[in-house]
Amino acid sequence: MSGAGLFGLFGRRAPTLRLIGPSVYIRCPARRDQRAWIAIRRESKRFLEPWEPTWPRDALTPQGYRRRLDRFLMEWRAGTGFGFFVFTRDGDRLVGGVTLANVRRGVVQSANVGYWTGQPFIRQGYMTEALHLALDFAFRRLQLHRVEAACLTHNEASRRLLLKAGFQSEGIARKYLCIAGQWQDHETFAILASDPRPAVPVEERP
Repeated sequence: MSGAGLFGLFGRRAPTLRLIGPSVYIRCPARRDQRAWIAIRRESKRFLEPWEPTWPRDALTPQGYRRRLDRFLMEWRAGTGFGFFVFTRDGDRLVGGVTLANVRRGVVQSANVGYWTGQPFIRQGYMTEALHLALDFAFRRLQLHRVEAACLTHNEASRRLLLKAGFQSEGIARKYLCIAGQWQDHETFAILASDPRPAVPVEERP
């Protein structure tokens, strides 16, 4: 089903689809998440900044959040991107985000996946599970053929996460993305719909 078709299931309001795993669930961001998102991003700022594009000056403001939310919803409507927030099932704590971006159709049928985890929640398996849920959505609901990812060559934690999820390394892309204000080399990865990946039970709720 195309992204536009998925959004059509929910009318003109924000999508309410939830994908639920054993420990976390993922869903489309909403206005009510503003306070929690700003709080966890502020708390994790020094931890996250070395791995991300340079933050805009208003990144941690309500205006910055609303701009980001508007972009998420616009991409859902267009079927070009699907951003999710990651929450614990125990306590509904916002722990991070995972996004399927640059969705291409036609003869490509692929997307790029990116993710972040708030510093208090690293090394607890949350993003591993969230990535499995996002891949289930990509291959089962969007019927994509390929999902690509990239991480800085010195980001060992991200590299281990991708390999654990079933991605395969495809090489080094020179000066691939501008991260922390500098063009930096990245190791590129991909997983195909036909590739083996860990089996994680997924429950879907509208």
